[in-house]
Amino acid sequence: MKHFSLLDLSPVPEGQTTADALHNTISLAQAAEEAGYHRYWLAEHHNMPGIASAATPVVIGQVAQATKHMRIGAGGMMLPNHAPLVVAEHFGTLATFFPGRIDLGLGRAPGTDMETARALRRHMAPEDSFPTDVQELIAYFGETSSARVRAIPGEGTHVPVWILGSSLYGAQLAAMLGLPYAFASHFAPAMLEEALYIYRRSFRPSVHLEAPYTMVAAGACAADTDEEAAYLRTSQLLAFARLRTGKPGKLPLPVENVEAEIPPQILAGVHQALGCSATGAPEAVKSQLAAIMDQHKPDELMVTGMIHDHAARVKSFQIVAKALKSLQDDRALA
Repeated sequence: MKHFSLLDLSPVPEGQTTADALHNTISLAQAAEEAGYHRYWLAEHHNMPGIASAATPVVIGQVAQATKHMRIGAGGMMLPNHAPLVVAEHFGTLATFFPGRIDLGLGRAPGTDMETARALRRHMAPEDSFPTDVQELIAYFGETSSARVRAIPGEGTHVPVWILGSSLYGAQLAAMLGLPYAFASHFAPAMLEEALYIYRRSFRPSVHLEAPYTMVAAGACAADTDEEAAYLRTSQLLAFARLRTGKPGKLPLPVENVEAEIPPQILAGVHQALGCSATGAPEAVKSQLAAIMDQHKPDELMVTGMIHDHAARVKSFQIVAKALKSLQDDRALA
C-alpha cells in the first residue's frame, strides 16, 4: 500500500444543520492532513438530507483552501449529471488555484434518485455516453489550444482523472483508457475481487499511467474500546437501513441495541453491504484493515465512516491513520 486516504460525505447529524456539516468537513480535513492522509475526497449526492456535499467542486475549493499539501478531490463527480466542458472548467479552476493538489474521480451513476436526476438534467439521454464523455473531459485538460472548444481554465492543467465503480463496467473502462481505478467497496463490496482482477489483467498503459493503480474503499469506525466503536457505528447502520427502505434522513444518534431498531432481514443486508470495513479498538482495527489489504492488495486504501459526534469521528480517523501508518512500517520492514 503506497498511500492511505479519506472519503468524507459531509454527513449532517440529527440535531444539526448543513452549515454544521460543512464546518465539520473543514475541521476533519485539517485533522486528516495532520494525521498523514494522502487524499481527501468528497462525493456528489443530491436530494439527501444527510449529506451536505452536493455542490462538490465548491466544497473541494473550501477544503483545499483550509489545508496545505494534502490532495483534495472528488470521489466522485457523477458525469451523467454534467456537461464534460463544465466539469473541466470547474476542476481546471480548482487546479489553477491549487496546482498539483486536485483529483477528479468520475462516476457513471446519477448519485441520486431518478426524479432528482431528471431535475439535474435538461434532457435524459437514453444512450450511455459515459466512455466518450470521459475522453472528452480528459481532452479538455490537455494542451488543446488548437481546438475550437476549450476549457479555460482547465486547458493544460492535466488534472488526474480516476474511474470509480462498484461493478465490472468501471474496471473495464479504466483498464481500456489506462486510468487509475477506485472501487466503492465501502458500500458495495460484492464484485470487488472480480473487478480488481479484470482491471489488472486488462490494463493498457497510457500517457496517464504506465501500470495499473487500484484504490479500495473501506468503512472504518475506531474508538478506545470495541464496545464504544460498535456503539458509534450504529449511526451509520441506521442511516444505511433507512436509505435502503426509502426513508433517507440525517445521520441518526447512536443506539445501544441496533437490532431492535432495524428488521433482521434489512440489518443482514446492511451488514453485507458494509462488510468491507473495520470496527473496534486500535489493535482490532489494525488487524481488520490488514486483512483487507492482504486479500485485495490495493495500491491505496481509502477509508470512510459516519459518526454522529464530530469529535468522536475525528478521533476515529486519527486512530485509523495510526493503524495504517503502523501497517505501512510493518510491511516496509518485512
